Amino acid sequence: MSAFAWPWMLLALPLPWLVRWLLPSVPAAGGALRVPWSERLAPIAGGAGAGTSRGGGRLWLAAAAWACLCVAAARPQQPGEVVQPPQAGRDLMLAVDLSGSMAEEDMLLGNRVVDRLTAAKAVINDFLERRAGDRVGLLVFGRRAYVVAPLTLDHDSVQEQLMTSVVGLAGRETAIGDAIGLAVKRLRTQSEGQRVLILLTDGVNTAGLLEPLKAAELARDANVRVHTIAFGGEGDLSVFGFRVPSAGPSEEIDEAGLRRIADMTGGRMFRARDTEALAGIYAEIDRLEPVERPAEAVRPRIERYHVPLAWALLLGACALLPWPRRWRLPGRDPDHGGVA
Repeated sequence: MSAFAWPWMLLALPLPWLVRWLLPSVPAAGGALRVPWSERLAPIAGGAGAGTSRGGGRLWLAAAAWACLCVAAARPQQPGEVVQPPQAGRDLMLAVDLSGSMAEEDMLLGNRVVDRLTAAKAVINDFLERRAGDRVGLLVFGRRAYVVAPLTLDHDSVQEQLMTSVVGLAGRETAIGDAIGLAVKRLRTQSEGQRVLILLTDGVNTAGLLEPLKAAELARDANVRVHTIAFGGEGDLSVFGFRVPSAGPSEEIDEAGLRRIADMTGGRMFRARDTEALAGIYAEIDRLEPVERPAEAVRPRIERYHVPLAWALLLGACALLPWPRRWRLPGRDPDHGGVA
């Protein structure tokens, strides 16, 4: 069933007649010379009768051309076949540690020495910029875990929430188990095969109500795949090849526990001691095979304005073309009015 995209353009149909009706008419000029036999000369000279006939034909052609032009301007459209294109993407929940140890300055970012959270933000931002088609959510945890950005295609809002996060925002301890449990709660409503959690931490579980291995069991039962990233240096910083002790105390990272969590859920455990290694890890996660799911069914609109537009051009050209002053009748002599 056809329809118009801009139906209000049809309101312009009576515009030429309104202009002709509203504007004052121009009085016709009188003849310069009147003779008794003027009516007999009119057919020969292409007089008033012939001119009126030709003028009426031009007027109807112009009116039809204007009508076709208005229909074309209204953009007639015809619905096409229903299509359901595949959509490739993943649903990723990022869990970022904001405990006190993330303030330790043992990371190089370019030529600057920065804390762990600043370095992680830089790498995660680059990771988010390549997430075309993926829905991403952000969860932060310290003593407690909080979702600051739900799963969304608006990656700019996720980046904004990440950049405004500061160390200690969720407490200065580390609740890894609660972070996994909250992520599982948010991801379990998604389709199977699309539930992915990327957990970044630099410590061991020191707070929370849920043990990390128990949370891993919940993730496994809910088909949530957990990739764990142990992030942080060895408590000191390498400057020009020399090891310089860091200012803050170094907290041991539970690499064995993180590896077990990843193994239980079908994910992978990564160790990043600097920003270059962290960037490589996110690039590796980026190469995970995306899951294809059917997108929303759509019915495309096929534009048909070119048909009335072609008719408008054709009729307008016919109205503007020069017409013969008289039509030659069969069997008549046009010069003498007699039989040929």
